[in-house]
Amino acid sequence: MTETDLSLPARRLAAALEPFAGQVYFSRECHALYEGLGFSPSPGQMGKVALPDGPAYFTSRGSVLGQVPGTVVAAAFGVFNPAAVMPAERLRPEGRALYAGLLALELPREPVGAAWRLADRLREYRGDAHIAAWLDGGYDATEIGLLTELYWGLPMRTYVRTRAWSDEQLDEAETRLIERGLVVDGAMTEAGRRSREEVEVATDRQCQPIVDGLGDGLEELIGILMPWDDEIRAAGGYPPAGPHTLAGRRR
Repeated sequence: MTETDLSLPARRLAAALEPFAGQVYFSRECHALYEGLGFSPSPGQMGKVALPDGPAYFTSRGSVLGQVPGTVVAAAFGVFNPAAVMPAERLRPEGRALYAGLLALELPREPVGAAWRLADRLREYRGDAHIAAWLDGGYDATEIGLLTELYWGLPMRTYVRTRAWSDEQLDEAETRLIERGLVVDGAMTEAGRRSREEVEVATDRQCQPIVDGLGDGLEELIGILMPWDDEIRAAGGYPPAGPHTLAGRRR
């Protein structure tokens, strides 16, 4: 199947769905109902189309998320300037749901608690970026789980079992990895290692704003954290293999 064969049906469906589903944000009847709920009227028009009031739009479309902080709405509405929803942080939240949720939490007063909260924000920022990277790499969750075990130096079907996948689902995922030439006899091929490294590099690229923000303080922060990390792992507070083992292998 060519890229055209793959793309054309999906794009035709998207084009057909858009006016039918999206009219709820533009039609005059819907604007009248939004106003009835206390929102402002349409702020203007694009040709014949009445544009939606911002708070009405974000509230109505974002209501499926439940009662969540504005940062989560800003993350979900990825193409909007986050400041249109609420004041934005230096590390912007679009497309990063878990990071956005943490932004809504106040920092603890104790220094160590505040440090942990800030570290958690950066960890989830990278985690959200990583999901985007492996999805863009053409993986699903089971496939990337199996490939990551090998990338970390773990046997297949060890750590991934903590993610609640069934044996049947893991069998199917492994078969797909074999068919793509990424895994052979339970081991990662060179092509598999390159592909998995590309996912990590794509994640690193998305995290460049963190590195830029820390600037000259990056090495000092790493120097503070590494001894703590060693003690935490020695005390059984974190697995011996994981993302922290990969820094020396990065290009």
